[in-house]
Amino acid sequence: MIFQTPIMALLLVAGLASLTALWSGGFAVQVLRRWNLADMSRAQLQRERATELVSTLFAAVMLAELAALLLFVFNADRMASLFVGAMCAVGTLNVNGYGFPALYLKIGVFFAATLWLMLDRADRMGRDYPLTKVKYGVMLAIVPLVLADAGTELAYFLNMHTDVITSCCSKLFTPANAGLANEMASIGPGMSLWLLGFAGLAVAVSGAVVLWSGRGALAYAFLSALMFALALTAVVSVIAPYIYEYPNHHCPFCILKPEYNYYGYALYIPLFLGTGLGVGAGMLSLFRNRESLADKLPAMIRRQVIWSMAGFAGFGLATLYAIASSNLIIFG
Repeated sequence: MIFQTPIMALLLVAGLASLTALWSGGFAVQVLRRWNLADMSRAQLQRERATELVSTLFAAVMLAELAALLLFVFNADRMASLFVGAMCAVGTLNVNGYGFPALYLKIGVFFAATLWLMLDRADRMGRDYPLTKVKYGVMLAIVPLVLADAGTELAYFLNMHTDVITSCCSKLFTPANAGLANEMASIGPGMSLWLLGFAGLAVAVSGAVVLWSGRGALAYAFLSALMFALALTAVVSVIAPYIYEYPNHHCPFCILKPEYNYYGYALYIPLFLGTGLGVGAGMLSLFRNRESLADKLPAMIRRQVIWSMAGFAGFGLATLYAIASSNLIIFG
């Protein structure tokens, strides 16, 4: 099982990310303790040169981690046919107790990597590396997350057995079961769409304020995170049933399957990008008063807000098309 090409690729990325994270984390400790641009010593000069190498390598593995989330979900769906009782990625992730924790950690690494890459980009824009200590502090915080992700993913793949009878989405995403999935599925479709619509309107207004005045990026970041949560809830409670044209099928993973034209990717990719860029814009706004970034960072924040709004708009358009093109009638 572990020697399948996608699994080997995922484990290779996880292994490289772990090794790079451990090495980069060790260097991060030195930076946090000894970084001082006013110091003209040889050791400081060597640290300044080393930051380029460490940052470049860490950025490379973080970019690989972004792609790894997509491959992990795609592979989980592809492998469903190997397990008795599995119909989609849910069944594959339920093969053992490490599946869903591995997915959640992958999502956590995705957003952490997105934020760090933004910090690295902003730091390189300043002539005096104004965010070096900040980004290496964040790097140090990401290291345990990367290691936990790699360890959980390895445990998940090593404990896959095809003789296990697994449970699938028909048992998990139904109002009959307890848990978060039940809560998401049981929210009324009308309420879910109203909440999603108000969140989308709030994001649009907040984004317009940022673009017009240059202020309010933190509020936009908060609304982006709220939009993400409400969008995922809406996918489970109402959007997925419209795609399936069946009111009792709430699975957010089956929409990734070829029989539904991989429609889930049209929802999730812009949603994740919109959220990451929106939260990142708020994070960067905390450093807009750094002298060497004062003339460059506002433009970067605006660009991120524009692309974030485009991501949410893409999710909204995909949602509207799914509802308009469906033969399911939920609201009479």
